Amino acid sequence: MKHILSSPSPRLAPVEAPRRVSVLGSTGSIGRNTAEILAAAQGRFEVEALIANSNAALLAEQARALGARIAVAADESVGDELKARLAGSGIEAAAGRSAVLEAAARPVDWMMAAIVGIAGLEPTMSAIAQGTRIALANKECLVSAGACFMAAARRANCAIIPVDSEHSAIFQALGERQGKEAERIILTASGGPFRTFGVEQMATVTPEQALKHPNWDMGAKVTIDSATMMNKGLELIEAHHLFGLEGGRIDILVHPESAVHGMVEFADGSIIAQLGAPDMRTPIAVALAWPDRMAAPARRLDLVELGRLTFEAPDEKRFPSLRIAREALGEGPVATAILNAANEIAVPAFLAGRIGFLDIPAVVERTLERHAGDFSGAADSLEGVLEFDRLARATASELTASLSQD
Repeated sequence: MKHILSSPSPRLAPVEAPRRVSVLGSTGSIGRNTAEILAAAQGRFEVEALIANSNAALLAEQARALGARIAVAADESVGDELKARLAGSGIEAAAGRSAVLEAAARPVDWMMAAIVGIAGLEPTMSAIAQGTRIALANKECLVSAGACFMAAARRANCAIIPVDSEHSAIFQALGERQGKEAERIILTASGGPFRTFGVEQMATVTPEQALKHPNWDMGAKVTIDSATMMNKGLELIEAHHLFGLEGGRIDILVHPESAVHGMVEFADGSIIAQLGAPDMRTPIAVALAWPDRMAAPARRLDLVELGRLTFEAPDEKRFPSLRIAREALGEGPVATAILNAANEIAVPAFLAGRIGFLDIPAVVERTLERHAGDFSGAADSLEGVLEFDRLARATASELTASLSQD
Protein backbone atom coordinates (compact mmCIF):
# COMPACT_ATOMS: atom_id res chain seq x y z
CA MET A 1 0.00 0.00 0.00
CA LYS A 2 1.43 3.38 -0.97
CA HIS A 3 2.29 5.87 1.75
CA ILE A 4 0.13 8.99 1.57
CA LEU A 5 2.98 11.30 0.52
CA SER A 6 5.22 8.89 -1.37
CA SER A 7 3.58 9.24 -4.78
CA PRO A 8 1.64 12.48 -5.24
CA SER A 9 -1.43 12.06 -7.46
CA PRO A 10 -2.51 14.65 -10.04
CA ARG A 11 -4.57 17.46 -8.52
CA LEU A 12 -8.26 17.33 -9.25
CA ALA A 13 -10.29 20.40 -10.16
CA PRO A 14 -11.75 22.17 -7.10
CA VAL A 15 -15.47 22.85 -6.71
CA GLU A 16 -17.13 25.94 -5.32
CA ALA A 17 -18.60 24.36 -2.18
CA PRO A 18 -16.12 22.05 -0.37
CA ARG A 19 -17.60 18.99 1.32
CA ARG A 20 -16.55 18.64 4.98
CA VAL A 21 -15.40 15.08 5.74
CA SER A 22 -14.00 12.90 8.52
CA VAL A 23 -12.23 9.52 8.36
CA LEU A 24 -12.62 6.76 10.94
CA GLY A 25 -9.63 4.43 10.61
CA SER A 26 -7.42 6.78 8.60
CA THR A 27 -4.19 4.78 8.99
CA GLY A 28 -5.63 1.44 7.87
CA SER A 29 -5.77 0.18 4.30
CA ILE A 30 -9.04 1.90 3.36
CA GLY A 31 -8.14 4.99 5.36
CA ARG A 32 -4.80 5.43 3.58
CA ASN A 33 -6.48 5.11 0.19
CA THR A 34 -9.10 7.64 1.27
CA ALA A 35 -6.39 10.04 2.41
CA GLU A 36 -4.65 9.69 -0.96
CA ILE A 37 -7.83 10.64 -2.83
CA LEU A 38 -8.48 13.57 -0.49
CA ALA A 39 -4.93 14.81 -0.99
CA ALA A 40 -5.39 14.66 -4.76
CA ALA A 41 -8.66 16.58 -4.56
CA GLN A 42 -7.60 19.54 -2.42
CA GLY A 43 -10.16 22.31 -2.71
CA ARG A 44 -13.01 19.85 -3.12
CA PHE A 45 -13.00 18.57 0.46
CA GLU A 46 -12.22 19.97 3.90
CA VAL A 47 -11.09 17.48 6.55
CA GLU A 48 -12.59 17.83 10.01
CA ALA A 49 -11.32 14.73 11.87
CA LEU A 50 -8.91 11.89 11.27
CA ILE A 51 -9.31 9.01 13.72
CA ALA A 52 -6.94 6.06 14.01
CA ASN A 53 -5.87 3.45 16.53
CA SER A 54 -2.21 3.77 17.51
CA ASN A 55 -0.07 4.81 14.52
CA ALA A 56 0.66 8.33 15.79
CA ALA A 57 3.39 9.00 13.22
CA LEU A 58 1.22 8.34 10.16
CA LEU A 59 -1.85 9.94 11.74
CA ALA A 60 0.07 13.17 12.39
CA GLU A 61 1.50 13.15 8.86
CA GLN A 62 -1.96 12.67 7.36
CA ALA A 63 -3.40 15.43 9.53
CA ARG A 64 -0.73 17.90 8.42
CA ALA A 65 -1.00 16.92 4.75
CA LEU A 66 -4.80 17.20 4.70
CA GLY A 67 -5.15 20.18 7.03
CA ALA A 68 -7.40 18.32 9.46
CA ARG A 69 -8.91 20.21 12.38
CA ILE A 70 -8.41 17.33 14.80
CA ALA A 71 -6.47 14.05 14.90
CA VAL A 72 -7.50 11.39 17.41
CA ALA A 73 -5.84 8.13 18.45
CA ALA A 74 -8.02 5.51 20.12
CA ASP A 75 -4.98 4.23 22.02
CA GLU A 76 -4.45 6.61 24.96
CA SER A 77 -0.82 5.51 25.32
CA VAL A 78 0.17 7.38 22.13
CA GLY A 79 -1.63 10.59 23.04
CA ASP A 80 1.51 12.45 24.11
CA GLU A 81 3.39 11.36 21.00
CA LEU A 82 0.54 12.54 18.76
CA LYS A 83 0.44 15.94 20.47
CA ALA A 84 4.20 16.30 20.12
CA ARG A 85 4.11 15.45 16.42
CA LEU A 86 1.38 18.03 15.82
CA ALA A 87 2.90 20.75 17.98
CA GLY A 88 2.85 24.13 16.25
CA SER A 89 0.52 22.94 13.47
CA GLY A 90 -2.68 24.36 14.92
CA ILE A 91 -4.25 20.89 14.62
CA GLU A 92 -6.01 19.66 17.73
CA ALA A 93 -4.80 16.30 19.08
CA ALA A 94 -6.60 13.91 21.42
CA ALA A 95 -6.62 10.27 22.46
CA GLY A 96 -8.88 7.71 24.08
CA ARG A 97 -12.37 6.30 23.62
CA SER A 98 -14.28 9.43 24.63
CA ALA A 99 -12.17 11.55 22.27
CA VAL A 100 -12.94 9.14 19.41
CA LEU A 101 -16.69 9.36 20.07
CA GLU A 102 -16.56 13.17 20.33
CA ALA A 103 -14.66 13.50 17.07
CA ALA A 104 -16.98 11.03 15.30
CA ALA A 105 -19.99 13.08 16.39
CA ARG A 106 -18.67 16.36 14.96
CA PRO A 107 -20.98 17.73 12.27
CA VAL A 108 -19.66 16.86 8.80
CA ASP A 109 -21.21 16.15 5.40
CA TRP A 110 -19.55 12.75 4.92
CA MET A 111 -17.67 10.20 6.99
CA MET A 112 -15.58 7.22 5.96
CA ALA A 113 -16.28 4.42 8.46
CA ALA A 114 -13.24 2.18 8.05
CA ILE A 115 -12.34 1.01 11.56
CA VAL A 116 -12.13 -2.77 11.27
CA GLY A 117 -14.28 -4.95 13.48
CA ILE A 118 -16.80 -4.29 16.23
CA ALA A 119 -14.57 -1.42 17.40
CA GLY A 120 -15.98 0.66 14.55
CA LEU A 121 -19.61 0.24 15.59
CA GLU A 122 -19.96 2.79 18.39
CA PRO A 123 -18.20 5.73 16.68
CA THR A 124 -20.09 5.08 13.45
CA MET A 125 -23.38 5.10 15.37
CA SER A 126 -22.31 8.43 16.91
CA ALA A 127 -21.90 9.86 13.41
CA ILE A 128 -25.24 8.46 12.25
CA ALA A 129 -26.99 10.22 15.14
CA GLN A 130 -25.82 13.53 13.61
CA GLY A 131 -27.34 12.64 10.23
CA THR A 132 -23.90 12.33 8.67
CA ARG A 133 -23.71 10.58 5.30
CA ILE A 134 -21.76 7.36 5.97
CA ALA A 135 -19.38 5.70 3.52
CA LEU A 136 -19.39 2.24 5.08
CA ALA A 137 -16.26 0.12 4.75
CA ASN A 138 -16.84 -1.75 8.01
CA LYS A 139 -18.68 -5.04 7.39
CA GLU A 140 -18.99 -5.80 11.07
CA CYS A 141 -21.30 -2.84 11.81
CA LEU A 142 -24.02 -4.52 9.78
CA VAL A 143 -23.13 -8.11 10.59
CA SER A 144 -23.24 -7.44 14.34
CA ALA A 145 -25.90 -4.76 14.53
CA GLY A 146 -27.60 -4.54 11.15
CA ALA A 147 -31.15 -4.06 12.42
CA CYS A 148 -30.43 -1.29 14.93
CA PHE A 149 -27.77 0.27 12.66
CA MET A 150 -30.14 0.65 9.71
CA ALA A 151 -33.01 1.73 11.98
CA ALA A 152 -30.79 4.50 13.40
CA ALA A 153 -29.88 5.57 9.86
CA ARG A 154 -33.55 5.77 8.89
CA ARG A 155 -34.42 7.82 11.98
CA ALA A 156 -31.63 10.29 11.21
CA ASN A 157 -32.38 10.33 7.47
CA CYS A 158 -28.76 9.26 7.03
CA ALA A 159 -27.57 7.83 3.71
CA ILE A 160 -25.38 4.71 3.95
CA ILE A 161 -23.14 4.33 0.90
CA PRO A 162 -21.30 0.98 0.73
CA VAL A 163 -17.55 1.01 0.13
CA ASP A 164 -16.82 -2.72 -0.01
CA SER A 165 -16.10 -3.28 -3.70
CA GLU A 166 -18.91 -5.84 -4.01
CA HIS A 167 -21.59 -3.75 -2.33
CA SER A 168 -20.45 -0.62 -4.14
CA ALA A 169 -20.89 -2.58 -7.38
CA ILE A 170 -24.45 -3.55 -6.43
CA PHE A 171 -25.18 0.02 -5.35
CA GLN A 172 -23.99 1.31 -8.72
CA ALA A 173 -25.79 -1.37 -10.74
CA LEU A 174 -29.07 -0.72 -8.96
CA GLY A 175 -28.85 3.02 -9.55
CA GLU A 176 -32.08 4.82 -8.73
CA ARG A 177 -33.99 1.53 -8.54
CA GLN A 178 -32.26 0.45 -5.29
CA GLY A 179 -33.81 -3.00 -5.17
CA LYS A 180 -37.35 -2.25 -6.32
CA GLU A 181 -37.05 -4.36 -9.48
CA ALA A 182 -34.16 -6.65 -8.53
CA GLU A 183 -34.78 -10.39 -8.49
CA ARG A 184 -31.40 -11.22 -7.04
CA ILE A 185 -27.95 -9.82 -6.48
CA ILE A 186 -24.67 -11.62 -7.07
CA LEU A 187 -21.55 -10.95 -5.04
CA THR A 188 -18.25 -12.13 -6.50
CA ALA A 189 -15.30 -13.64 -4.67
CA SER A 190 -11.72 -14.07 -5.86
CA GLY A 191 -11.57 -17.41 -4.06
CA GLY A 192 -8.51 -16.23 -2.14
CA PRO A 193 -5.10 -17.89 -2.17
CA PHE A 194 -6.47 -21.39 -1.52
CA ARG A 195 -9.20 -21.58 -4.15
CA THR A 196 -7.81 -24.83 -5.57
CA PHE A 197 -6.49 -26.34 -2.31
CA GLY A 198 -7.91 -29.54 -0.92
CA VAL A 199 -8.89 -29.88 2.74
CA GLU A 200 -5.66 -31.70 3.61
CA GLN A 201 -3.61 -28.88 2.09
CA MET A 202 -5.59 -26.24 3.96
CA ALA A 203 -5.02 -28.04 7.23
CA THR A 204 -1.31 -27.13 7.02
CA VAL A 205 -1.70 -23.52 5.82
CA THR A 206 0.49 -20.99 7.65
CA PRO A 207 -0.38 -17.36 8.46
CA GLU A 208 2.30 -16.24 5.99
CA GLN A 209 0.62 -18.19 3.18
CA ALA A 210 -2.84 -16.95 4.11
CA LEU A 211 -1.74 -13.30 4.09
CA LYS A 212 -0.71 -13.48 0.40
CA HIS A 213 -3.89 -12.53 -1.43
CA PRO A 214 -3.63 -13.01 -5.21
CA ASN A 215 -5.46 -9.80 -6.23
CA TRP A 216 -6.11 -7.37 -3.37
CA ASP A 217 -3.92 -5.45 -0.91
CA MET A 218 -5.82 -5.40 2.40
CA GLY A 219 -5.24 -5.46 6.14
CA ALA A 220 -4.48 -8.73 7.94
CA LYS A 221 -7.99 -9.38 9.32
CA VAL A 222 -9.72 -8.84 5.96
CA THR A 223 -7.08 -10.89 4.13
CA ILE A 224 -7.56 -13.89 6.41
CA ASP A 225 -11.34 -13.54 6.07
CA SER A 226 -10.83 -13.69 2.31
CA ALA A 227 -8.72 -16.83 2.63
CA THR A 228 -11.41 -18.62 4.68
CA MET A 229 -14.14 -16.99 2.53
CA MET A 230 -15.71 -15.72 5.74
CA ASN A 231 -15.55 -12.29 4.11
CA LYS A 232 -18.19 -13.46 1.62
CA GLY A 233 -20.32 -14.74 4.46
CA LEU A 234 -20.06 -11.36 6.19
CA GLU A 235 -20.83 -9.61 2.88
CA LEU A 236 -23.91 -11.78 2.40
CA ILE A 237 -25.27 -10.55 5.74
CA GLU A 238 -24.21 -6.98 4.96
CA ALA A 239 -26.01 -7.10 1.58
CA HIS A 240 -29.19 -8.31 3.27
CA HIS A 241 -29.28 -5.18 5.43
CA LEU A 242 -28.08 -2.73 2.80
CA PHE A 243 -30.41 -3.76 0.01
CA GLY A 244 -33.34 -5.30 1.87
CA LEU A 245 -33.19 -8.70 0.15
CA GLU A 246 -33.60 -11.99 1.98
CA GLY A 247 -30.63 -14.36 1.93
CA GLY A 248 -32.17 -16.61 -0.73
CA ARG A 249 -31.98 -13.77 -3.25
CA ILE A 250 -28.27 -13.13 -2.64
CA ASP A 251 -25.85 -15.40 -4.50
CA ILE A 252 -22.08 -15.72 -4.42
CA LEU A 253 -19.89 -16.69 -7.38
CA VAL A 254 -16.15 -17.29 -7.38
CA HIS A 255 -14.54 -15.04 -10.00
CA PRO A 256 -10.72 -15.37 -9.89
CA GLU A 257 -10.02 -12.37 -12.13
CA SER A 258 -11.64 -9.93 -9.65
CA ALA A 259 -12.84 -7.71 -12.51
CA VAL A 260 -16.61 -8.09 -12.03
CA HIS A 261 -17.34 -6.94 -8.49
CA GLY A 262 -21.08 -7.47 -8.37
CA MET A 263 -24.17 -8.06 -10.51
CA VAL A 264 -27.89 -7.41 -10.27
CA GLU A 265 -30.46 -9.56 -12.05
CA PHE A 266 -33.73 -7.76 -12.74
CA ALA A 267 -37.26 -9.04 -13.20
CA ASP A 268 -36.97 -8.95 -17.00
CA GLY A 269 -33.92 -11.27 -16.98
CA SER A 270 -31.34 -8.53 -17.58
CA ILE A 271 -28.12 -8.66 -15.56
CA ILE A 272 -26.19 -5.44 -14.96
CA ALA A 273 -22.62 -5.82 -13.74
CA GLN A 274 -20.04 -3.33 -12.48
CA LEU A 275 -16.44 -3.95 -13.59
CA GLY A 276 -13.18 -2.36 -12.58
CA ALA A 277 -9.59 -3.12 -11.62
CA PRO A 278 -9.18 -4.56 -8.09
CA ASP A 279 -8.40 -1.14 -6.59
CA MET A 280 -10.27 0.17 -3.55
CA ARG A 281 -9.75 3.77 -4.66
CA THR A 282 -12.61 3.34 -7.15
CA PRO A 283 -15.40 2.52 -4.65
CA ILE A 284 -13.98 5.11 -2.25
CA ALA A 285 -14.24 7.77 -4.97
CA VAL A 286 -17.79 6.62 -5.79
CA ALA A 287 -18.79 7.13 -2.16
CA LEU A 288 -16.93 10.45 -1.82
CA ALA A 289 -18.58 12.06 -4.86
CA TRP A 290 -22.03 10.44 -4.76
CA PRO A 291 -24.44 11.23 -6.37
CA ASP A 292 -21.87 12.63 -8.81
CA ARG A 293 -18.63 11.10 -10.13
CA MET A 294 -15.08 12.29 -9.61
CA ALA A 295 -11.69 11.45 -11.04
CA ALA A 296 -9.64 9.01 -8.97
CA PRO A 297 -6.02 7.82 -9.18
CA ALA A 298 -7.20 4.19 -9.46
CA ARG A 299 -5.88 1.60 -11.87
CA ARG A 300 -7.86 1.18 -15.08
CA LEU A 301 -9.19 -2.17 -16.23
CA ASP A 302 -7.71 -3.33 -19.56
CA LEU A 303 -10.23 -5.80 -20.98
CA VAL A 304 -7.94 -6.92 -23.81
CA GLU A 305 -5.14 -7.71 -21.37
CA LEU A 306 -7.64 -9.42 -19.06
CA GLY A 307 -8.79 -11.62 -21.91
CA ARG A 308 -11.52 -13.60 -20.15
CA LEU A 309 -13.99 -13.66 -17.30
CA THR A 310 -14.59 -16.94 -15.49
CA PHE A 311 -17.08 -17.90 -12.78
CA GLU A 312 -17.62 -20.96 -10.63
CA ALA A 313 -19.81 -21.95 -7.70
CA PRO A 314 -18.14 -21.75 -4.27
CA ASP A 315 -17.35 -25.05 -2.56
CA GLU A 316 -18.97 -24.84 0.87
CA LYS A 317 -17.44 -28.15 1.93
CA ARG A 318 -13.90 -26.79 1.58
CA PHE A 319 -14.98 -23.30 2.70
CA PRO A 320 -17.64 -23.92 5.38
CA SER A 321 -17.64 -20.26 6.50
CA LEU A 322 -20.10 -19.49 3.70
CA ARG A 323 -22.58 -22.09 4.95
CA ILE A 324 -22.12 -21.01 8.57
CA ALA A 325 -22.78 -17.36 7.74
CA ARG A 326 -25.84 -18.14 5.64
CA GLU A 327 -27.26 -20.28 8.44
CA ALA A 328 -26.56 -17.53 10.98
CA LEU A 329 -28.43 -15.02 8.81
CA GLY A 330 -31.38 -17.38 8.82
CA GLU A 331 -31.29 -17.60 12.61
CA GLY A 332 -31.47 -13.83 13.08
CA PRO A 333 -29.51 -10.85 14.41
CA VAL A 334 -28.24 -12.45 17.61
CA ALA A 335 -26.68 -15.29 15.63
CA THR A 336 -24.93 -12.92 13.22
CA ALA A 337 -23.56 -10.86 16.13
CA ILE A 338 -22.18 -14.08 17.68
CA LEU A 339 -20.76 -15.18 14.33
CA ASN A 340 -18.84 -11.94 13.96
CA ALA A 341 -17.52 -11.95 17.54
CA ALA A 342 -16.27 -15.53 17.29
CA ASN A 343 -14.54 -14.83 13.99
CA GLU A 344 -12.83 -11.77 15.48
CA ILE A 345 -11.37 -14.03 18.19
CA ALA A 346 -10.44 -16.93 15.89
CA VAL A 347 -8.60 -14.91 13.22
CA PRO A 348 -5.98 -13.36 15.53
CA ALA A 349 -5.55 -16.72 17.25
CA PHE A 350 -4.62 -18.21 13.87
CA LEU A 351 -2.30 -15.30 13.05
CA ALA A 352 -0.56 -15.85 16.38
CA GLY A 353 -0.06 -19.54 15.57
CA ARG A 354 -2.30 -20.75 18.38
CA ILE A 355 -4.86 -22.53 16.16
CA GLY A 356 -4.86 -23.95 12.65
CA PHE A 357 -6.42 -22.45 9.54
CA LEU A 358 -9.35 -24.88 9.51
CA ASP A 359 -9.92 -24.18 13.20
CA ILE A 360 -11.17 -20.68 12.33
CA PRO A 361 -14.58 -21.76 10.96
CA ALA A 362 -14.70 -24.58 13.52
CA VAL A 363 -14.42 -22.11 16.41
CA VAL A 364 -17.11 -19.91 14.87
CA GLU A 365 -19.51 -22.81 14.37
CA ARG A 366 -18.95 -24.25 17.85
CA THR A 367 -19.49 -20.81 19.41
CA LEU A 368 -22.80 -20.52 17.55
CA GLU A 369 -23.82 -23.98 18.71
CA ARG A 370 -23.10 -23.11 22.34
CA HIS A 371 -25.18 -19.94 22.12
CA ALA A 372 -28.09 -21.36 20.10
CA GLY A 373 -30.34 -20.78 23.11
CA ASP A 374 -29.64 -17.04 22.85
CA PHE A 375 -30.82 -16.68 19.25
CA SER A 376 -34.30 -15.59 20.34
CA GLY A 377 -32.87 -12.71 22.37
CA ALA A 378 -33.13 -9.03 21.46
CA ALA A 379 -30.35 -7.42 19.45
CA ASP A 380 -32.22 -4.24 18.57
CA SER A 381 -30.06 -1.88 20.62
CA LEU A 382 -26.35 -1.11 20.73
CA GLU A 383 -26.18 -2.29 24.34
CA GLY A 384 -27.83 -5.61 23.49
CA VAL A 385 -25.50 -6.22 20.56
CA LEU A 386 -22.42 -5.48 22.65
CA GLU A 387 -23.58 -7.86 25.38
CA PHE A 388 -24.00 -10.76 22.93
CA ASP A 389 -20.64 -9.80 21.44
CA ARG A 390 -19.04 -10.01 24.89
CA LEU A 391 -20.55 -13.42 25.66
CA ALA A 392 -19.51 -14.87 22.30
CA ARG A 393 -15.97 -13.59 22.63
CA ALA A 394 -15.63 -15.30 25.99
CA THR A 395 -16.82 -18.59 24.52
CA ALA A 396 -14.62 -18.31 21.42
CA SER A 397 -11.60 -17.46 23.58
CA GLU A 398 -12.22 -20.57 25.66
CA LEU A 399 -12.47 -22.70 22.52
CA THR A 400 -9.26 -21.30 20.97
CA ALA A 401 -7.43 -21.83 24.25
CA SER A 402 -8.49 -25.49 24.35
CA LEU A 403 -7.40 -25.98 20.72
CA SER A 404 -4.01 -24.41 21.33
CA GLN A 405 -3.40 -26.91 24.16
CA ASP A 406 -4.17 -29.96 21.98
